[in-house]
Parts: sequence; C-alpha cells; structure tokens
Amino acid sequence: MKAVRIALAAATLWAAACGLGQVACAQSPELTMRDFSSAQIKKGVRSIGFGGDGATWGNYGLVWKDADTALADYGNTRFDNGNTFQFSAAGLTSPSLWDDLAVYVIAMTQSAHDIRFNDKSPAFGSTAVPVSGSGSDHAIFSKIAMPLGHGVSAGILLAYETSKFDATETGSQGQGVHYETQWRPSGGFGIAWQPEKFTIVGMRVLVNNDLERRNDSQSVTQGLSSSKEFRLGGSTAPWSDALLDLGWTHLEKHNGLTGVSTTADHPNLGFEQAFSQRRYILRLGVDETSPTLGFTYDRRPIRFDLAYVHDMARARVGELFGNHSRSFIMTFTLDYDELLRIH
Repeated sequence: MKAVRIALAAATLWAAACGLGQVACAQSPELTMRDFSSAQIKKGVRSIGFGGDGATWGNYGLVWKDADTALADYGNTRFDNGNTFQFSAAGLTSPSLWDDLAVYVIAMTQSAHDIRFNDKSPAFGSTAVPVSGSGSDHAIFSKIAMPLGHGVSAGILLAYETSKFDATETGSQGQGVHYETQWRPSGGFGIAWQPEKFTIVGMRVLVNNDLERRNDSQSVTQGLSSSKEFRLGGSTAPWSDALLDLGWTHLEKHNGLTGVSTTADHPNLGFEQAFSQRRYILRLGVDETSPTLGFTYDRRPIRFDLAYVHDMARARVGELFGNHSRSFIMTFTLDYDELLRIH
C-alpha cells in the first residue's frame, strides 16, 4: 500500500506541474454524471488505468482487434460526502467481417440516488442552494473499425444517450427542478498507426450534442449543450513487456441553458508492466488531473480488467458533487470464439 500511495502522489504532482488549465464543467447534473459512466465506457477500462488516453490502445480504430468477444462492465464512484454513482454495461463485438471489419455494440445504464449538492435554478432564486435528488443515464454506443493497411486502422463511434435528474431544495419550501436531455446526433472517429506490435500513434475525436430541458415552478427552459474532445497520443515499449504512454486532451464545452462556454487542455500519462507472458499486467498513470491504477488478469478465453481512479473527471466536474472521490471500474471479457474452439 505504501508503494501505491507513493505512485498516486507522484502522479498528482506530475499533473500539477504540467499545467491543469481551467475546469470544464457541464453545469447540469444529468450531463455531469456522464463523466462517471459513459465517458469512461468510450475509452475502455484498460485506457482508464493507463492514464485515460483513448487515443492509443483505446482508439476507436482498434476495435477490430477485439473481434469475437463479449464483455460486462461495472463502475462505482463514491464521494467523501456519501454521494454515489453506479453503472453497469454489456457489450458484444462481432466476428471479423469483410477485410477484418468488426462491429462493437455496448448498452449502459447508470443510476444515482440521494445525491446532495448545490444547484442554481430560477425556482431557487438568484443563488445556488443545497438540493438533493436522483438521476439516471442510459446509452447505446456502436464502434465500427477496420485495418486499412501499412499498420493504419480507422474507426467511428455512433452514440445514443439520454439523461435525467430530479432535484429538490432542502428546507421548508421544497422547490423542485427536473432536468432531462433529448438525443441529438453525436459520435466520433479515431485513427491509429501501429508500425510495430508495441508502438502506436493515434488521434481520437468525440462530439456530443444534447437538447437539454430544465423544468421548474418558474419556467421551462431548453438549449443545446455540446462538447468536443480531441485526443492525441503515442505509446512505445521502453523495455521488454513494458509500455510508456503519453497523450494530450483538448476539451471544448458549451451549455445552452447557462450560456457558459469553456475550454481546457490536459496531459495524459500512463505506464504498464506485464509479467508471466503477459498473463498479469500492472499499470498506472494520470488521466488529465486524476491519478489512476490498473490491473489485468488474462488467461484466454477470459480476461479481467480493473481500474482505480482518484477524483475521477475532477478537471471536468470540479467539486459539484463533492471534494474527493474514489472510482472503481471493472470489466470481464470473454473470447467466445476461442471458448467454442476449446469445447
């Protein structure tokens, strides 16, 4: 445990030294809670423990390498004030189709109950007041990818996601506000170049759009909320069975209800070391401003991945739901083609 604490402290100091930029908050609870679920699903649990750099080993363009697999995800984020967010997901990647193209589909649901935070709405007056409430997030994502030759792979992401949150003012008045989103076209794409087995350079672009509606006793307001995320990264092997991953994230957000726009730039750093013919893998890193740890057990046809994130998405959500949080995300993956061959 001492080594873990030292690693986390070093990662935090490294992130601070790189310049963290400003917090790019979504401002709305039903959108902000996505940073604990769907934002992580899109990167994959390996990338989360690896510093969150979805431009390299979590690139959309590499999905074809996971053909013939099925997976189950679970995630839990708990703040020091007791606020807890949980999600579960199940996904399936097709067998290799023409020219090794593969299609991946994953469905996710997230829930949060008795969440306490400060919220601002016309029903509450001109300042933010303490509220409590519950929310949910439901999504279906599809990734389609294939190799293009000469080590280059490309893929696209198609996204459908809706969220809602109901909050009530704590105190005698009990004023309430309802947030909900309606889907608008969203998605992304990724390109990766892998000239050698353990060397990769990639980029990933993600665009999310939502028509957001806020309904309280004073008014019904709606606006288009959007975010654009650009990731660049590279990874190489400094020695046998090790990987060093470096990347950068640029984030742009606009909230239609509040009229607030933000931009932020953050580094990503990851290191991985494998043991026993890559059956056991340990990793650590920094995802924007959040220190991470990861573990993999791989014994075909099954693989188990676990990631820990300290203050997940702190650069994006700030202290809206609490000062500090601990997040665990785990994935169980089954190679169903290999399982059928064994039997």
